[in-house]
Amino acid sequence: MQQQEIQSFLESFFTATGCQIEKNLPGELTVQLTIDMDKALMNRPFYWHYIEKTGGIPNPMKLTLFTDFSKKGKKKGEWIHFGSNRLHQIFKTARQMGSYIRLYEKARGGKSRQIPLDPWLCVNMKISYQCHLKKDHYRSIGLNLINGAMMENFHQEVSKIKNQLSPKIPDFCFTLSPLIKVPSGLRRIEQFIIKGIEQEEHQWAEEARKKWQEDINLLEKFYENDVEKTVNYFNEMKAIQEQYEPKINISIINGGIFYLTRERFFHV
Repeated sequence: MQQQEIQSFLESFFTATGCQIEKNLPGELTVQLTIDMDKALMNRPFYWHYIEKTGGIPNPMKLTLFTDFSKKGKKKGEWIHFGSNRLHQIFKTARQMGSYIRLYEKARGGKSRQIPLDPWLCVNMKISYQCHLKKDHYRSIGLNLINGAMMENFHQEVSKIKNQLSPKIPDFCFTLSPLIKVPSGLRRIEQFIIKGIEQEEHQWAEEARKKWQEDINLLEKFYENDVEKTVNYFNEMKAIQEQYEPKINISIINGGIFYLTRERFFHV
């Protein structure tokens, strides 16, 4: 997951959870947390217990995050990257919240002209290629639930208009009912991803199988004088398989429905 992708994800996450983004610079994000997000992220149970018991005025914290390593230590804030505890905490919070958002494009209409908004299903996923090595790819697919158009890098495209998105439907706009239901849309996206994987070259898997066979040959040679195979033999055989067997795992990180103007992706 690239640093720019992390910042785009953070922007979408905090916008969707109702937090106010006070500063949004390349590699730097300052967010005024809501009460719910403070409770979820800042680990202050005693503070919130005290406020709720005494009826005090709540004061949610601000959070400054750096995705640009060069800013680390120069300003007060947290350096956040794919392996950081804070990012995995945010991933966990997103999953606990249902990993699902619904946002509307803030289009300008009027009483005499109401603007229709098309529903787009967005799925952000991780594709893990695993053997004795591991490599993760991140994909964001958008599917128009009216006409079936599909778009790669959907999250990145929507991030370009993040300031024009709202969790509430704007005045003088109306949403179009989807012709493609979400379960069907998910199946379409799944088939699209699987077809793409099948068309890829998987030299990494062939190399893993070769190493797998080499280790099996060594194991067989080591135990060749044994009349009966021992428990250790079968355990080592299983361990070799677990180490080298090529696998491709697809997991959904999060997703949502975005209601966008028809002009937004007219070229799709």
